[in-house]
Amino acid sequence: MAEEAVKVALEVGYQHIDAALIYANEVEVGRAINAKIADGTVKREDVFYTSKLWSTYQTPTLVRHGLEKSLKDLHLDYLDLFLIHNPVELKPGDDLIPTDENGKEIYHNTDIRDTWKAMEDCKEAGLVRSIGVSNFNHKQLELILTMPGLRYKPVCNQMECHIYNNQAKLLEFCKSHNIVLVAYGVLGSTRDVKWIIPDAPFLLEDPVLNEIAKKHGRTPAQVAMRHMLQRGIVVLAKSFKAERIKQNLEVFKFELSEEEIKSLNALNRNLRYVDFTKWSDHPKYPFHEEY
Repeated sequence: MAEEAVKVALEVGYQHIDAALIYANEVEVGRAINAKIADGTVKREDVFYTSKLWSTYQTPTLVRHGLEKSLKDLHLDYLDLFLIHNPVELKPGDDLIPTDENGKEIYHNTDIRDTWKAMEDCKEAGLVRSIGVSNFNHKQLELILTMPGLRYKPVCNQMECHIYNNQAKLLEFCKSHNIVLVAYGVLGSTRDVKWIIPDAPFLLEDPVLNEIAKKHGRTPAQVAMRHMLQRGIVVLAKSFKAERIKQNLEVFKFELSEEEIKSLNALNRNLRYVDFTKWSDHPKYPFHEEY
């Protein structure tokens, strides 16, 4: 499914592909990218590929190992962007979800600054072009930004961000440090019960969003994405359907008014669809902080 979706995306003009080792589909994604390079649809330099360091590889000696697993699966020589997937660290090793005899995930707690130094080493080795983070709060970003001997600051912070959780304070912080905020879950995320709060509202059914969409002759999804873009946020959109993949690109063909942006901003309720609370007892759990 992922392989065909990536092929369609590259064929219709997408350039940014975002994935991760823990998604367990990088073999398929890599096949799609290499097939489209082989048939002349794109060149490698046309594709901006992002992957992420999983939580069991944050120990500095394992960072490159975690990166090389993705590169091997993808059959690529380098990544354009490599992110620390999550500040929450699990027991080091190739068991991606290590658990104890009671089924509780086993934690570890490397200083995130030491992990970052190993990320910097990967960049200097030419294995990645840029490095960043995901799901970090502002204090965790500050730890990296103020660390002695910093060689490369995070270029971005990827975070759940949508009309019901617009991350206004985190966006302001990131902009003040020239860090790009990258939004996932812009459409309210999937309804996967393993990750998503089950009784969360359906974002795309929001009446204000639908009213604005109707006015512009666009879909609610297109308006939800356009709202983020006009706030200076990079948008990630996930779909396996060719029609919707094509529709998503039309987000650049219209513009919301300042009043419409304000109306959508007012919908914020600090709601998270992705449920991280099982890790709330981890010392590096990011969401005890407001932003």
